[in-house]
Amino acid sequence: MTHVERADILLVDRDPVLGRGTMTFLTERDYAVEWVDSGEKAFNWLDSRLFDVLVTELNLQRASGMRLMAVAKERNPDVCVVLIAERPDIELATEAMRQGAYDFQTKPLNLGKLEAVIQRGIDHQRLVLAQHELRRRLDERYGLGNLVGQSRQMVKVYNTVRQVAPTAASVLIQGEPGTGKDLVAQAIHNNSPRRDEPFVKFDCASMPPKLQEIELFGHCAEPSSASRHAWQGCVELADKGTLFLDEVWALPEALQTQLLRVLTEGYYERPGDGQRIGADVRIVAATTRPLQAMVEAGMFSAQVYRALSTVVVAVPALRERREDIPLLVDHIAQWACRPMGVSFPGITRNGIDLLLRYDWPGNVRELKNIVEGMVAMARGSRVLDAGDVPEHIRRDTAPEADEIRIPTGVTMGHIERIAIEQTLKTCGYNKEACAKTLGIGLRTLYRKLRQYDIR
Repeated sequence: MTHVERADILLVDRDPVLGRGTMTFLTERDYAVEWVDSGEKAFNWLDSRLFDVLVTELNLQRASGMRLMAVAKERNPDVCVVLIAERPDIELATEAMRQGAYDFQTKPLNLGKLEAVIQRGIDHQRLVLAQHELRRRLDERYGLGNLVGQSRQMVKVYNTVRQVAPTAASVLIQGEPGTGKDLVAQAIHNNSPRRDEPFVKFDCASMPPKLQEIELFGHCAEPSSASRHAWQGCVELADKGTLFLDEVWALPEALQTQLLRVLTEGYYERPGDGQRIGADVRIVAATTRPLQAMVEAGMFSAQVYRALSTVVVAVPALRERREDIPLLVDHIAQWACRPMGVSFPGITRNGIDLLLRYDWPGNVRELKNIVEGMVAMARGSRVLDAGDVPEHIRRDTAPEADEIRIPTGVTMGHIERIAIEQTLKTCGYNKEACAKTLGIGLRTLYRKLRQYDIR
C-alpha cells in the first residue's frame, strides 16, 4: 500500500466527459488521481506503480474490469476497487464483490457515494497498516526482526519458530556456517514463555573437553581448599531460561551422557562434589555437521540425538534463497548507517545483480561483512554501485561476453529485466533490433523499459 494520507487513485473511464468530471471531483478532495481511457493504459500504470484505489469500468475495449482488479490486487492486496457498469447486473455485482471489489456502481455515478466508498477503503488500509506496524514492533521486541527474508525457505523457518517457541520442546537447528542459526535460537527463546529469563550460549567446539565440563556444568573446589566456592556452569546460569548449545557435534561422549540426564531427567551432577542439581532449562542446539550421519557412524550418541531433535529447523544457505539478498542488503546497510548518523541512500540494480550472482560460501555472515564494508567506505554519501562491490566478487560473477547469467531463486520479472538489459546492450542500445531479437513488439519493449526503469 502506498501512503494513505493522500491516496493514489487509478480511474479508468472511456467517456472523456465523465472521466474528467470524476477526476476533478476527487482531485478537489485531495486525492491524487491518474485518469486513463483504456484498459491497456491502465495495465501500464499498474505495472509501473502501486495504487490505493482502482475505480474502473467493467467492460473495456480489449480488457475487463475484473481482470484489472485481479492485477491491482496482485500488486496491492488491500487495494480498494470500485467497478462501474452501464446497467444494473445483480449476478455480476455479486461475483465482483465475491472477488474482492468494495463496491459495484452503475452510471451515472453518485460521486458522494463513490467518495464514501473510497474513504472506507482507505480507512481499512490505514487499519491494516497499523496492524503491520504493530506486528513489526512486536517482532523487533520478541526476536523475529533479525530474521530477514520472504523466500519460501525462510517462511518455513518463521512458521516453525512460531509453532515451537511456545512449547517446551528441545530444538535442533541445522545449517552451514554463517546462515544465522544463532538468530533462530534467539528467536525461539524470545518468542517463548522463558523470554524474560536468561539466554545462555555455549560453543561446544571452542575449548578442550576438560574446560567444557567446567564451563557447562560448573565446578566446586576440593574439600581441602581454603574456599568451597562453587563455579556456576552454563546450565545453572540458564536456569528457567534457554541454553543454546552451538556446534553440539563437538561435545565429548562423557558430556553427552551428562547432557542426556538434563534432557530426559532434568538434573545433572556438578564436578567437584557430585551434587545432584535440578535443571529447569530448555535446550536448543545447533550443528554445521550432519548429526544423523555421525550417529550412524557411531560418532554421536543416538539417545542424545533423539532427545535434541524433537523439532528440527533447517536454515537454508544464502545461495538457496537469493531472492532474499536485496532485503538482507537493505537491512544490514540500514543498521550499519545508524552509528554514522546517516540514512542508507540505496544500491543500484547493477550492484544488487552482482551480489545476486555470487555464491556466498560464507552465507549471511559473509554478506554482512561485505555490505558493512561497502557502507563504511561510502559513509552514506552516495548510492552504492557495482564499483563498491569487492573486486573478488566482481571477478567471480563476471559473465562471458556472449552469456546472460541468470541467478537461481529470483522472480520471473527479475529474469525478464536481465534479459532485456543484456539484449539491449548486445544490440548497441538499438531498440528496434532489441525488440526483434527478443521476439516482441517495439511498443511492448517500450512498456517493459518503463516498467523496469531501464534507461
